[in-house]
Amino acid sequence: MHLKRLSLTHFRSFTRLDLEFPRRVILFTGKNAQGKTSILEAIAFLANFSSFHASHDRQLLNFNMPVEPIMVGRIIGEFERQEQSHTIEVRLIQEYTGQSQAKFRKQVLFDGVQKRISELYGKFNVVNFLPQMSRIIEGSPSDRRAYLDEILTQVEPGYARNLIQYNKALSQRNALLKALFENNGDLGQLEAWDDMLAVHGAVIMQARIRCLDELERHGLGIHHRLTREAEVLRFQYQPSYDPLASDSNQLFLPVQAAKSFSGVSQQELESGLKGAFVKNRRQDLARGVTTIGPHRDEFRFLSNGIDLGYYGSRGQTRSALLSLKFAEVAWMKSRIGDTPVLLLDEIMAELDTERRNDLLNLIEDVEQAMLTTTDKSMFSPEFVAACDTWDVHEGIVKKDA
Repeated sequence: MHLKRLSLTHFRSFTRLDLEFPRRVILFTGKNAQGKTSILEAIAFLANFSSFHASHDRQLLNFNMPVEPIMVGRIIGEFERQEQSHTIEVRLIQEYTGQSQAKFRKQVLFDGVQKRISELYGKFNVVNFLPQMSRIIEGSPSDRRAYLDEILTQVEPGYARNLIQYNKALSQRNALLKALFENNGDLGQLEAWDDMLAVHGAVIMQARIRCLDELERHGLGIHHRLTREAEVLRFQYQPSYDPLASDSNQLFLPVQAAKSFSGVSQQELESGLKGAFVKNRRQDLARGVTTIGPHRDEFRFLSNGIDLGYYGSRGQTRSALLSLKFAEVAWMKSRIGDTPVLLLDEIMAELDTERRNDLLNLIEDVEQAMLTTTDKSMFSPEFVAACDTWDVHEGIVKKDA
C-alpha cells in the first residue's frame, strides 16, 4: 500500500498543503509545534476517521480560518492498493445557522462518491506508533479495548457495524434496567436486548480472539529478536464472560492461567452470552448497568509470564510496544494482502541506542513509513541517507535536496 498524495485545506495549522509521497521512508524534521505530527494525524484520519490527539473533530479545523456561515476543512488522500489507485476525501464541516452553537458534521467520499464512514473502514490501512501508546500496556482496560477495536475495524469486514450495533443495544438495555428498577418491572422485557447483545457480542469476541492469537504468533519472533532471545511475549485474553469456565455460574473471570479460546465457535459464544445475560439480570438490575459482555473484556501483555502492565520496566514496555506494532504490520499484511503505511511520531527519544537500531532494522521491511523527529542525530547517517528528509517549519514543508 502506497500513499501517493496528501492534500490538506484548513486542517490544524495548515491553510493549504499538497504533498506527493515516494514509496519509501520519509523523515519529517523540525522543532516542536511546526506541523509534523499534524501530517501523520491527517494520514491516520483517512484510515480510522478519528483523531489520535483531538477530543472532538471540530478541533481539527484551522483556528485561523475566517468565520463564515459554512467553514470546511478537507483531508484528501490518493493511494495505491494492489496496483489500483483510489482517493479518500474527508470534509470537516462547521455550520452557523443563527443558533447559539455551531453544528459540526463529517462527510467522506471514496473515488468521488459520498459514502457512509462504516463503508470505508479498511480501504486504507495504517499502523500508528505514538509516544502515548504506552497506555495500551500501562493504561486501563478501555484503552486496550479501544486499541483492538481500532485495528479490527480496519481489517475485519463487518466489525465496525457489529460494534456500533452492540453499543446501541447496550445503551438501550442499560436504560431499560434503570426503568425496570424504578418501576419494579418485568425482567422479561430485557430478552430482546439480550438477544441482540449476544448476536453482535459473539462476532466481536470471536474477532478479538482470532486477532490476539494471530498478533501473538507474529509478535513472538519479533520480540525474541528485540530482546536477544531473552523474553517470550504473550497476549492473554480475559473476557468478562468466560466460555471455557467449568462453573456455569461463573460469569466474570479475570483469567490467571493462559487459556486458548480459538476452538470456541461463534454459535457457542452467542448461546453462552445469551445465557450469561439472562443469569445476570438481577445483578444488572441492582447495579443499573450490564455487567458482562465484550464492553468489559480485558487483555494483558506477559513477558516470561510476568504481567508488564503491573511489573514491567520502562524498557520492557517499550520493547513490547515495538513488538506489538510490528506484529500489527505483519498481521495486517497477512489479512489484507498489502503492507499498511507505518506512522512513527517522535518515538526515538523514548528508546535507548540499542532499541533505536532494532527499530531502524525493522523499518527496512516496511514498504512505506513516515517518521517525525526534532533531532535528526538520533538516526544513523546511513539511515538518513537512505530516506527522504523533509523539514517542517510553521506549516511549510521543504524537501531536502
